[in-house]
Amino acid sequence: MKYRKKPVVVEAMQYTGDNAQEIADFMERQQAMIKDGYLLVGTLEGTMKASVMDWIIKGIKGEFCPCKPDIFEKTYEPVE
Repeated sequence: MKYRKKPVVVEAMQYTGDNAQEIADFMERQQAMIKDGYLLVGTLEGTMKASVMDWIIKGIKGEFCPCKPDIFEKTYEPVE
C-alpha cells in the first residue's frame, strides 16, 4: 500500500554560519551552540549537528531538527 504525506506548514530558518543568535531566537531561546563549526540542535532524538546552509525546521509539536538543503528543497516550498 502507498501513502502520501499530508500537507503540513512548518516554520524554518537556514543556518548561514553567522546567524546563530537568530536561530536561538527562532528556537524560542533554546540553546543554539556552535562547536567545531557546527550548530548543535537539540532534537527529540538527542543533539544533532547542523552544517552551514542546513535548515532548522520547527515541527508540528514544537520540536526542532536540522535538514540538509537538498532534502529541504525537495520536501518544502514557500507559502504565502
